[in-house]
Amino acid sequence: MKFIITTLFMANSFAFSFAQPKTIPNEKPSKKEFVFVLHGLAGGALTISPLANRIEDAGFDVQIIDYKTLGTTPEEIMIEVSKKLEDTMPNSNTTVNFVGYSLGSIVIRAYLDSNKVSNLGRVVLIAPPNKGSPVADFFKDTWIIDLFGETIKFLGTDSTSFPNSIGDPYYPVGIIAGVGASSLNNFFLPGLDDGIVPLESTKLNNTTDMIAFDESHIWMKFKKKVANQTIEFLKNGKFKRDSE
Repeated sequence: MKFIITTLFMANSFAFSFAQPKTIPNEKPSKKEFVFVLHGLAGGALTISPLANRIEDAGFDVQIIDYKTLGTTPEEIMIEVSKKLEDTMPNSNTTVNFVGYSLGSIVIRAYLDSNKVSNLGRVVLIAPPNKGSPVADFFKDTWIIDLFGETIKFLGTDSTSFPNSIGDPYYPVGIIAGVGASSLNNFFLPGLDDGIVPLESTKLNNTTDMIAFDESHIWMKFKKKVANQTIEFLKNGKFKRDSE
């Protein structure tokens, strides 16, 4: 189990060597659509920058929302993220979209569950633990809690967990899941999964479209094909299949 956590931190640290976030003025007048991008657990602006930069290169104005994920609670996360979203929210003439990776997907869902964005466009959730993760269940009573704090306790599969306390989406939402995990983890994650989140746990009612790649959870945010499909949904409201 320590291997999963060690790999997560190595992947996030590795991103510092090649990714630099682009600075976007908060109130930049533009006819472009706007996209908020949120990273996952133990991540940061640098780790999500490759994805954010590709979205920006596709013609969107992009704002990364960096927030504390370790040693905190879902309530504290939502207070911090809500303020940052409100401080950088474009005017009502601009369409606002959201892209979240892993925990960032859950934070976006929670925000939109409690706040109505009048100019809301589309939402893309990448590797989202929408029904929680058995990995969180496994680690919740271990030394990992000392490292991750309270956050991981609330990402489990029970009915009172953070992900399971959020209502179904009322907005156009596309889900990109991973199914590239090794079969060696089948003893605690049976079936298709990305190494952290089972495929079934990514699913939601009222999903507009869904697609899965043979990729692992940790590396999905860096993959060009994941970024391309994210852009496809943001522009057209559906993912592109090989036959199209």
